[in-house]
Amino acid sequence: MALLPILCYPDPRLHTVAKPVAAVDERVRTLIADMLETMYEAKGIGLAASQIDVHERLIVIDVSDNRDQPMVLINPELIWTSPTTHLNEEGCLSVPGIYDGVNRFDAVHCRALDGEGQSRVIEADGLLAICIQHEMDHLMGKVFVEYLSPLKRNRIKTKMNKARREEAR
Repeated sequence: MALLPILCYPDPRLHTVAKPVAAVDERVRTLIADMLETMYEAKGIGLAASQIDVHERLIVIDVSDNRDQPMVLINPELIWTSPTTHLNEEGCLSVPGIYDGVNRFDAVHCRALDGEGQSRVIEADGLLAICIQHEMDHLMGKVFVEYLSPLKRNRIKTKMNKARREEAR
């Protein structure tokens, strides 16, 4: 397993729309293991392949308290969304240190392949539903700050660019 570099906003590669995973093979299983290791090391609850510059429809999630219930979603699609939504505070491994409110469906049903290539439907609410929606946005080339006002988004972009310049020193 290997730790993978996570792209940081406003990196333009984060806006690439991911393509479907063609086959769940050894390459994909290795990628899943590397993504889980990277997500756990970064103290995240979800990671989309797009965030590590692999533009395939693959997500790993673990919202469990003990960080021992990893979930793999390959080629996920929402097949049902609740009629109700809520504003929830979100953060993102690609936008470290930034948290803000995003309106998300309260519950979703998601069809996806698991790490063995088996089709399954996940019925999610609460944090898991939020995380699925957030990570699926990444697969569509969208970062959560794009839900914010242009003023907030520009402030975040300026802050992230400044942090990147300071790191490069």
